[in-house]
Amino acid sequence: MGFRSAKPSVEPIAERVRRDAASPPVEAESATLRAFSLLELIAAADEPPTLEELTRASGLPKPSVYRILQLLIRGELVEREVAAKRYIVGPRVAALSLAVQMRSPMRRERHAILSRLVDEIGETCNFTMLDGNEAVYVDRVETQAIVRLHMKIGSRVPLHCTASGKLFLAHLPPPAVRRLLRSAPLKRYTDRTITGVDALERELAKIRASGIGTDSGEFLDGSVCLAVPVIDPRGRVCAAVAVHGPAPRMTLRKGYTFLPAMRRAAAAIAATLVLPAAPATAPSLRRVV
Repeated sequence: MGFRSAKPSVEPIAERVRRDAASPPVEAESATLRAFSLLELIAAADEPPTLEELTRASGLPKPSVYRILQLLIRGELVEREVAAKRYIVGPRVAALSLAVQMRSPMRRERHAILSRLVDEIGETCNFTMLDGNEAVYVDRVETQAIVRLHMKIGSRVPLHCTASGKLFLAHLPPPAVRRLLRSAPLKRYTDRTITGVDALERELAKIRASGIGTDSGEFLDGSVCLAVPVIDPRGRVCAAVAVHGPAPRMTLRKGYTFLPAMRRAAAAIAATLVLPAAPATAPSLRRVV
């Protein structure tokens, strides 16, 4: 999960790793910081890095990097993709990142942005983020209309049949999408739910091209939802702004008229998110899910 670029004065991650490596290795604090710096490198990478890439980026001896990674794996802070031999952030880091955003001092500003959007378009709006194989409602502002869909902040919804979820899937690397879609059968929630992997991949290609996630009764009968991406400074989809409402008051055609306002809100929310500094001295590190 990613977020706003750090201030220019913040020391680049890889430089900090090298500086930490020069400190006395017997110091527990130094060892802890080196482990955290490696974790930052993995989280900031555009592609899951290999052991060799992390060694080059950190400037640490390869055996040291390997030992630190094994420690992080045991603590569920890092996971290793066995087939590709690459490293990704683990479930504890993902959970921490989500908790930070839900309790961030900027949450009031994000809530105010959502409130203004709801005032402008008249339907319930959500700020959502990807967490594993679900989309999470990090924040939500309800419409004042009497007929509305009731869901709580913190609610989790599936990826394959929701507007935000499909938007997230559409912007994940293909290996990650295949892993998520083929790990278990796609559950049917309504008669409109797409449960075939090939059909869903075609749907994701359309969403990738349009930049708009849609759900017309695929998760809940009688609900219509559209989602637009929140883009971080490095051009990655890190969250979504979604609108939903009950049919027939809400239709996809009506939802398309909301898109300019939703995109403005998404851009404003993007400015409130906290993004770890990119490892400027480690160009070999690419995309991480």
